[in-house]
Amino acid sequence: FGQVHPEDLIRYGMIPEFVGRIPVVANLHELDHGALVRILTEPKNCLVRQYQTVLSFEGVDLAFTPDALDAVAEEAFSRKVGARGLRIILEELMLDIMYQIPSLPDLKELVISREAVEGRVPPLPVVRKVS
Repeated sequence: FGQVHPEDLIRYGMIPEFVGRIPVVANLHELDHGALVRILTEPKNCLVRQYQTVLSFEGVDLAFTPDALDAVAEEAFSRKVGARGLRIILEELMLDIMYQIPSLPDLKELVISREAVEGRVPPLPVVRKVS
């Protein structure tokens, strides 16, 4: 794919009018496991930080274990959905949790483990000490 030209796309079956509207043909390589984990955690507005921010509005600290992040990346890799699929996987994981949080006023922290990502156990809640 490194040497694809517009005429190659036309020979492949795309109509010339469509190919003419594509100014640049870029070749993309599949992201590896490490890149997917970095996408989850490193950008300023990364997915993990977005969910942490949402839960912080309820006074809950959200933490993902390194194994949990690995499991999310492995799932995206196995589904062959790349970086865009990371949001889908996290949304599947976090949707019910985000609805349950408001009904748990003593919840202080929520820890997401590999087992939680894989659906084997629920996330680990850490509750506030009542004095």
